[in-house]
Amino acid sequence: MLKQGALIYQARCASCHGVTLEGQANWRERGADGRLPAPPHDGSGHTWHHSDDVLIRITKEGVAKAVGMPDYATNMPAFGDSLSEADIVAVLSWIKSQWSPETRRHHNDINLQAQQQSPR
Repeated sequence: MLKQGALIYQARCASCHGVTLEGQANWRERGADGRLPAPPHDGSGHTWHHSDDVLIRITKEGVAKAVGMPDYATNMPAFGDSLSEADIVAVLSWIKSQWSPETRRHHNDINLQAQQQSPR
């Protein structure tokens, strides 16, 4: 799964999020077009601040729909029509495999909190 995730990441994500997950320069500041540059997916970014469920929805549906902000402007497309859920999970698994043990622990805690808060 990790090898598949790495291959898909390099083909579909690295051009914006960086070959080494570094993101684009000045990713916290809106560009002239009003859009935020692609954030890093390494420990310096905020990817790990979101549960797996949210990350999968963002990847499948696009940021605006996934976070319920229809006017949110981003260059990131929704990948739900071009990647299977298994492909998306593989990419996210590969990204997480690149994180430090501490970042993975924090992300696991976020997943546990999300599971406890979700309606059953």
